[in-house]
Amino acid sequence: MSINTGGLWSFSHLHGKLMNMSLPEEDLTCPVCCDIFTHPVLLSCSHSFCKECLKRCWETGQRECPICRKKATKSTPPCNLALKNLCEALLQARSQSSMQVEEKAKCDLHGERMKLFCLVDKQPICVVCQSSKQHKTHDCSPVEEAVLDCKDELSLSLKSLQDKLDNLKRIHRTSADLFNHIKNQALETQKQIKNQFEQLHQVLYEEESARLAAVRKEEDEKMAGMKDKIKELSAEMLSISETISVIQEDLKEDNMVLLENFKATQDRCNSTQLGSDYMCGGLIDVSKHLCNLKHRIWEKMLDHIEYTPVTLDPNTAHPRLILSDDLTSLHYSKQPSCCPDNPERFHISAEVVGMSALGSGSHRWVVETGNNQDWLLGVASVSIPRNAEVAARPENGFWTLCFRESEFRAMTSPPTPLTVPRKLNQVKVQLDYDKGSVSFFDHADDTLLFKFTHTFKETLLPYFYTQSNSPIRILPEKVFSTMLRQ
Repeated sequence: MSINTGGLWSFSHLHGKLMNMSLPEEDLTCPVCCDIFTHPVLLSCSHSFCKECLKRCWETGQRECPICRKKATKSTPPCNLALKNLCEALLQARSQSSMQVEEKAKCDLHGERMKLFCLVDKQPICVVCQSSKQHKTHDCSPVEEAVLDCKDELSLSLKSLQDKLDNLKRIHRTSADLFNHIKNQALETQKQIKNQFEQLHQVLYEEESARLAAVRKEEDEKMAGMKDKIKELSAEMLSISETISVIQEDLKEDNMVLLENFKATQDRCNSTQLGSDYMCGGLIDVSKHLCNLKHRIWEKMLDHIEYTPVTLDPNTAHPRLILSDDLTSLHYSKQPSCCPDNPERFHISAEVVGMSALGSGSHRWVVETGNNQDWLLGVASVSIPRNAEVAARPENGFWTLCFRESEFRAMTSPPTPLTVPRKLNQVKVQLDYDKGSVSFFDHADDTLLFKFTHTFKETLLPYFYTQSNSPIRILPEKVFSTMLRQ
């Protein structure tokens, strides 16, 4: 910036103008000495230089501008008063600022320079303050050392805050994904609920249709029987009416005729007797259709209902694990699924845990491994890390059975090789929390494979791991109805 204003400004006006303009310091710097102008002079090309700097340049060569090399028209260039005043104002401002800093560095109480820093009250003090009652017993350090220590401490705080900010930014970036995932979860969950209720509705509809059909069938049978009986009754009524007429005629005959016809008439009377159970069982058997109807329907529905003692928690599943709709089976996929980076989820290893926390009492479930050649099964502490890779060992909160590279191992420290005489298709996991044991059995013949013993101090969760695309499945249990009689 070249300033060639020829007008005269007062110093206070220039100082205020300089402060308001926030003029860059390089615009007030001589291009030769690279310092603030001292007695600046103005050449005809509008470039300015310190008077002495220009003089030294002209002593070594022609009289020309050191920047644009244009020849000077005057041997004694005029003083650039405007630039001179601006430079003096800048130097004055610097001096005042330095004085203010110097004043701030002095103790308000004693007027001494504050050369110490109180480590207890975290404030600069002077040597007189150090001897006062307020700071006499406090540890102090020189200001120079305190500045370094405070800078180090603030740097640590800055790093901590920056880490927190980066973490918040990461959470903020994933918040939209979480929002969309929650909506998708809700829609998919509602869909699954509707599907399962539709299945139950279908069972109820079929049962309702069957029972209504049974009533209609019995109605048709009873109505057909009743028609036959009515027809028989009509025939018997006709026969009895005819017998009555015969008796009435006999009673009108003379005595000898009556006696001759008596035996035939009497036999006819005896053949028209009505049985006592003639109408028995003619009504609909209502009790057969309505007695404990709801309970019998419920028992019938048990044939269509399965209970799985352990179900998987999809919010904990690694992105490469694919869970079934009923949350009872899992397998590994090379293509990761779209799921949010929530804290409960396993991010490093292909793991997932069950939904139900296992505490006091005994718990058991059976897992069908099938053709899966790479799996871990068992239980894990609820506090196991989800964002770090740790060995599945008891000291890390895991009690598991492993099958990998065609070998079975109990994941102790170090792992214990197991000999399994035949192909293991179904593994039963049994936890007795109070007794402190986790046992694994071959479900086919209930042979014990391995037993962990440990004093559990926190809640456990069913644990699963696989890197195979062949599924492993938690088997359902049959539901039975038991009546308690008082």
